[in-house]
Amino acid sequence: MRPRTRVEQRMRRRHAGLHRLPLNFDPDEHDMSRPERGWHVDDFRQPLPPEPPGPPVEGGSWEVARRLVRDYEYADPRIIREIRRSGPPEPGRDMLLEGRFYGLRFYLGLRVGDVVDGVVDVDGRRARVWGWHYRTLQGHLERGQMDQEVRKWLDTGEVEFHVHGFSQRASIPNPIVRLGFILFGRATQLRFYRRACRRMKTLTTAALKERPPART
Repeated sequence: MRPRTRVEQRMRRRHAGLHRLPLNFDPDEHDMSRPERGWHVDDFRQPLPPEPPGPPVEGGSWEVARRLVRDYEYADPRIIREIRRSGPPEPGRDMLLEGRFYGLRFYLGLRVGDVVDGVVDVDGRRARVWGWHYRTLQGHLERGQMDQEVRKWLDTGEVEFHVHGFSQRASIPNPIVRLGFILFGRATQLRFYRRACRRMKTLTTAALKERPPART
């Protein structure tokens, strides 16, 4: 059996069993917008190619970025090698990631908590937003939630990718893995966020360049 086939079968089996796993934290006990003792709050914003003011342009920056966020394509393949899920983000739907951490392979179970799709008011400004968040399942190396969304500010046409994380290290039984995560886990987490922002800008810009020219 080829290595690729073995990986796919392993991911399929593990993904099929995720529905039996609970979350490894209680979201109702936390305000994820505010720092708490022992928890990290991370917030990254990446400007993307702008559009004219008003609703999103068909085939424009916001629509391209929305697809990338929906498909989790901003995840750096050097950190997240494999992704398995049963469809686009929907509340309650499970995902399985295969992460690489200093030569080791880890399977990370996640559950979609909510999907946001509409116009919101943020500090007196209106923005068209599409996004979703996932929460960690039992057995994950971390505990917490990550929100990812794409926004278009209707007054100026600015488009941005926004990622927000609320997390802490989970209980890790293996002492070697636990020590490695204590030493390098936080740095890897921040590297994931930064690379996600850069990758979103790169992929969005490249997709816009490949669009057919507008008819005149």
